Amino acid sequence: MSGGQWDYIQYRFTDITEDVKSLIDKNGKPKTERELKEDRWKDDEYYEKYPEEKFHYKYPDEVIEEFKKSLDIIKKAQIYIQRIDWLLSGDDGEETFLTRLKEDLDGMGNNI
Repeated sequence: MSGGQWDYIQYRFTDITEDVKSLIDKNGKPKTERELKEDRWKDDEYYEKYPEEKFHYKYPDEVIEEFKKSLDIIKKAQIYIQRIDWLLSGDDGEETFLTRLKEDLDGMGNNI
């Protein structure tokens, strides 16, 4: 594996992106049976008292729109970190850095 200038932190950005996508997808939707069972201490009586707990948190539409915008920003940050990491580690030269950066940014829309 190349790079390592920042302990490969760029790969954590994939996890962050997946988490944000999940928040968008689940926004205000009912939790699955599996999700409900993960909180073992919450029984039927609990859900009768707190029915809103059967649902994922509902963020306002404006917040969800910002989450969606963040996906692009997070991906761009990941690309820049990766390319700079490889440049600083000597895996890429300056010209290759610029070429790969442009290619990665141009191809970004296909991976979000």
